[in-house]
Amino acid sequence: MTSNHVPNHPKLKNMSSIADLCQGLIETEKSTIYPLVDRLIRLILTLPVSTTTTERALSAIKIVKTRLLNRMEDDFLVNYLIVYIEKEIVERFTIDIIIDNFYL
Repeated sequence: MTSNHVPNHPKLKNMSSIADLCQGLIETEKSTIYPLVDRLIRLILTLPVSTTTTERALSAIKIVKTRLLNRMEDDFLVNYLIVYIEKEIVERFTIDIIIDNFYL
């Protein structure tokens, strides 16, 4: 009976990271027994990504506001930030595509 508990389970003994523990809980189906623990671990694992995304957006706002010296309306700022943050997508556009869209 003691092997059913998480600390004594052979597959969950010697985990070296939180990601390993999350994966082990799923493989041993302990995540269904301990759903709140599973959710907490998943939230902890996503925290660095969400923090980085927020910091990147705030950094972009600082750069844009500094360059344009606060002489713009909110709509323009929002549109400019979308282009700045999503630059990988924007790099696919060419001048000809943009001109064709405005011409239509």
